[in-house]
Amino acid sequence: MADRVPMTKAGEARLREELKKLKSEDRPQVIAAIAEAREHGDLKENAEYHAAREQQGFIEGRIQEIEGKLGSAQVIDVTTMENTGKVIFGTTVHLVNVDTDEEVTYQIVGEDEADIKKGKLSISSPIARALVGKDEGDVVAIRVPSGTVEYEIAEVEYI
Repeated sequence: MADRVPMTKAGEARLREELKKLKSEDRPQVIAAIAEAREHGDLKENAEYHAAREQQGFIEGRIQEIEGKLGSAQVIDVTTMENTGKVIFGTTVHLVNVDTDEEVTYQIVGEDEADIKKGKLSISSPIARALVGKDEGDVVAIRVPSGTVEYEIAEVEYI
């Protein structure tokens, strides 16, 4: 059996929504486009037909990819857990840079959910790996491209 892939409840919901859209909207549209292109005659020189077939391949590939991810997903809902102040998968961590007092907030999520602009860090990122297992109040040294930065874990939320 494939390894379990950690995923937040919100991440699972987004993948299920995308899968639903692909199956109920995108797939029927591309099938209709292929049927319409076939009616135009010679398929060898029919660019619309080839474009629609290529689009169909992308859609079917994405459907298989999402179904595989959902099949091996281990959905973790931290809202049902007791907040112990320990950084674990799914928690939202408020950090304060020890040198500059700059504050940053990250949620530790699965690889497919990661979006640094939205404050969502992949569980496999160096920052997340340095934070997991630490407690509220701990000071963590995190290696970044410009050197090592020390952050104090100001708050850990299970939201």
